[in-house]
Amino acid sequence: MTARQSGFTLIEMMIALLIFALLAAAGVSLLSFGVRAQAVAGKKLDDVGALYRLDGVLEADLAQASPRSTRDEGGARRPAFESGGGGRLLRLVRGGWDNVDGAPRASLQKVEYRLNDEGAIERIAYPMLDGAAPLPAARMLTNVAGVTLRYRLAGAWSDSWSGQPATPLPDAVEMTITRRDGTVFRELFAIGTGNVMGAGIGNAG
Repeated sequence: MTARQSGFTLIEMMIALLIFALLAAAGVSLLSFGVRAQAVAGKKLDDVGALYRLDGVLEADLAQASPRSTRDEGGARRPAFESGGGGRLLRLVRGGWDNVDGAPRASLQKVEYRLNDEGAIERIAYPMLDGAAPLPAARMLTNVAGVTLRYRLAGAWSDSWSGQPATPLPDAVEMTITRRDGTVFRELFAIGTGNVMGAGIGNAG
């Protein structure tokens, strides 16, 4: 009687291959889910970081706001602090402009915040206070559906601002940012170095 040869039958091999295929598919699915989750988390962290960077830059600009009026490219006089018009959110003159290279310029700088047609808040700086064209815009925050502003002066809030020679700057600005996903953030900024109201980001929705 001959000895029986050891090995796998065709059915056993098919079952083993099926189990291996199921395990491989599960592994690929789990890896794909992990990659997608990491990408979503990274995008969310980048977005939160952009929101806080905008908050920090705005706080620094508004805290150093100056009552100095300027002139535009056509020579027309512009107020020290203005809002609205053609997508513009704010335009102001701020102090404390670093001059590492010792260039022959003032320490004051004109800056502007604008909501563009793509739903992005941009910060635009000017190389000179009077008559200069703006520098390229820096994109600060994307996916913005809308921005509303309120201005505080002498204890009262207003939805619009028109500075007068005696009151060129408001005491504070409230900015409400509505994102395209419906999330709403409310930010409060003090104007000028003499104010003590702190800036902050609050989720209002």
